[in-house]
Amino acid sequence: MCGRYASIKAPADLADEFRAVDATQGAKTTDYNVAPTKQIAAVVERHPRDAGGEPDPDSTERTVRMLRWGLVPSWSKDPKSGARMINARAESAAEKPAFRRALASRRCLIPADGWYEWQRGPEHKQPYYTHYTDGSSLALAGLWEYWKPKDDPEGKYPDGLVTATILTTGAVGVLAQVHDRMPLVLPPDAWDAWLDPDTGKDDEAITRLLAPPSPELVARLELRAIGSAVNSVRNNGPELLAELPAEEVREPLQLDLLAGPNPQ
Repeated sequence: MCGRYASIKAPADLADEFRAVDATQGAKTTDYNVAPTKQIAAVVERHPRDAGGEPDPDSTERTVRMLRWGLVPSWSKDPKSGARMINARAESAAEKPAFRRALASRRCLIPADGWYEWQRGPEHKQPYYTHYTDGSSLALAGLWEYWKPKDDPEGKYPDGLVTATILTTGAVGVLAQVHDRMPLVLPPDAWDAWLDPDTGKDDEAITRLLAPPSPELVARLELRAIGSAVNSVRNNGPELLAELPAEEVREPLQLDLLAGPNPQ
């Protein structure tokens, strides 16, 4: 699963990296301990709309926007369900009522500097941080939805809610020693197809991406044991990413990213 990650880069830098326009309107995005229900940066691509709300089918616009983590389906009676829908399984999203509509036309990329996962031992949980060794942003495959209540007498949701979920897949190599699931990380050559609003969920360009990452992508990752401070969402700073001394790591992993369970 993916229940916590780090998002450090400024919106302008993310826009450059993902060939997008910064539409975050000055929102703060630096967060070393992103947790569910927080506002997160996401890359979306849509047909621009005119003053009357009609989309222009001949052009698209890619933007970095702020969404709430935890998808609320458009048909939900209230937004409480979002806290439970922070992840969607890539293998079954096309059939699940909560996700299939979003997979068809509301796909996004969620930039992350790295994600956290916990290895569960008999008497402990050892946190790990996974990231690209060259400092590039991870592009986590996501889905987004728009929700607005039928009745809102107190005016709590005048503009509705735009929410998102992160797709997960089977963990690869040594990552499976920490957890059997991992976020679905997409390489740059997959971004255009994934974000294309005119490509449907059953198109081969999409279905082939709903699979564990390639050996080439996994080889670019570093898996780092870190301290327990990340366990609390109240802790938020660069110190969370500091590597734990080897003598303090319980049950060290075999750090060959392509070795271990579920090799590619």
